[in-house]
Amino acid sequence: MIRSILRNAGIQPKRWLPALRGWSRYVRERRAFRALADSDNFPWGRELPMLGEWDESAASLGSYFFQDQIVARWIYENQPARHVDIGSRIDGFVGHLAVFREVEVIDIRPLPHIIRNIHFHQLDLMREIPPEWIGATDSLSCLHTIEHFGLGRYGDELDPNGHLKGLDQLKRMVAPGGLLYLSTPVGPERIEFNAHRIFAPATVISWFAEGWVIERCAVIGDDLSVSDGEGSDTLAAATCHAGVGIVSARKNR
Repeated sequence: MIRSILRNAGIQPKRWLPALRGWSRYVRERRAFRALADSDNFPWGRELPMLGEWDESAASLGSYFFQDQIVARWIYENQPARHVDIGSRIDGFVGHLAVFREVEVIDIRPLPHIIRNIHFHQLDLMREIPPEWIGATDSLSCLHTIEHFGLGRYGDELDPNGHLKGLDQLKRMVAPGGLLYLSTPVGPERIEFNAHRIFAPATVISWFAEGWVIERCAVIGDDLSVSDGEGSDTLAAATCHAGVGIVSARKNR
């Protein structure tokens, strides 16, 4: 608990020792750089010591990165007439889509910026959706979002069944024959309050047992390995502790 509080306050004790070690290198390289500089160089501004990046890799890629690539590629291949997204990261997945198409975004939180190709609507998907949203789109995505519904993390009402209420509304929004792209953490089923739920793969598959067909799925494992395939077999075989399950499910006509 204390570690989580410190982390959310931006205090990361594990980084203190590397930063202290990096300080001597910073001072040494600063002195060497100033000795190399002459009067024609840029004027010296305020200093911003970066004390732990000398040995880091070119990118720190997590499951969101691979998830966003997978689903953006699926949508690009399918070229839907209208695409609506529910609560996915605007600075990630939605931004990828907005490069090549218009996207309508629904979120319980406000969006204070106008962004090219992104049309924003503020709605609470645990409540009844307006009639104009029923069967409104042939393509809908909801990535790493359904697991938060009803936990209060984003200002939503507390509701142990919030994810089921939200899921019902998502399904109602998709037109017959349309596709729903859904991702969520998968592993041994549990709530890690108030961050998220983690669902068993069988639970996610059961959501689409009636009136839907899972056409393809993908799993991002604990080690960031990616596997995908047609149908639901890949997800059914997942053995991760806190991986990501992704499904592309078609609504029956």
